[in-house]
Amino acid sequence: MLGLGACQEAGTTRPVAPSRAESAAQAGGTTALIKAARHEGRLNTVALPRQWAAYGRLIDRFEKKYGIKVVIDNPYGHSEQEIDAVKRHRGQKRAPDVLDLGDSFAQSAARQNLLAPYRVAQFDQIPPEQKDPQARWYNNYGGYVSIGCDAARVRTCPESFADLLQPAYKGLVAIHGDPTIAGSAFAAVYAAALANGGSFDNIQPGIDFFAHLDKIGNYNRADPNPIAIAKGRTPISIEWDYLNLQHIDQLRGTGVHWKVSIPFDGSFSQYYAQAINKDAPHPAAARLWEEYLFSPEGQNLRLVDYARPVLMAAMEKNGTLDQTLAARLPTVEGTPQFPTEAQLNKALRTVQENWAKAVGG
Repeated sequence: MLGLGACQEAGTTRPVAPSRAESAAQAGGTTALIKAARHEGRLNTVALPRQWAAYGRLIDRFEKKYGIKVVIDNPYGHSEQEIDAVKRHRGQKRAPDVLDLGDSFAQSAARQNLLAPYRVAQFDQIPPEQKDPQARWYNNYGGYVSIGCDAARVRTCPESFADLLQPAYKGLVAIHGDPTIAGSAFAAVYAAALANGGSFDNIQPGIDFFAHLDKIGNYNRADPNPIAIAKGRTPISIEWDYLNLQHIDQLRGTGVHWKVSIPFDGSFSQYYAQAINKDAPHPAAARLWEEYLFSPEGQNLRLVDYARPVLMAAMEKNGTLDQTLAARLPTVEGTPQFPTEAQLNKALRTVQENWAKAVGG
């Protein structure tokens, strides 16, 4: 089960409808929540590619465990497109039930009153800086910005943002999406800012870096997915480390020799948040999905695809962490620092206002 008993919390006199429940206990307990979710029989998701942070495994296990069909709309979409889908399909059966968003986009969705407050069983174990106090969103997994490189096509792989400016990398350097709408690309710009005199309060140097990278011809606008990498279209990719590390497994036997490094001059870590659409057409399934993602099973599955579970420290302490999987993660020196909500929002506004002018489409 998910760590909650089937009984109600002390003081709860009557279960509420799943659409209004702010915890499994308020819905009558875990057993009642599972029953309601199975009755709904479906979970609508958006922008969840199966190869991203173990979502394929998580979806398959969830479907098998609870008999609930998971439907994925626009699997390769980005955070802003998820928010747009909530607005566009409000009141419709096809509306997303749950969201997976970069921090700044989760905060934006909360400000727009699009999210339902809900406390998963492990809510108190999530670090304070990794969740909304009102439980409208909470981080689930994350990683570090990294540089991936096909050593079979690139003689000397870059290990820093400064290296990426070398003439040898003309037309080779790609990022995952558009930073005005995609969390991974936005993080790449933030990391570039930190590597070039910027700060959490000043992302502009990151925009300037990519503008210069584009000017000298090194910036590659293709999406660095496994197919593109295998065909040699994107030999260098700035992505989350868990995506770049997955490429090693995905491309084994293709002739690609994928190497991954965390740039020493621009170390940037960020996590992705989970949230429930306040108008979710399948509210019980949405809440059960969140419980599953934060359970030890769900968190350890993140490690299979190299993503760092948000409850990693808590699980290591209570003995539920898969130590073998955790040992595969690359070592990062120092304690990760996270921008505040105000800093993230300021940075996102700056990117949205200045990226097209500096770098173009």
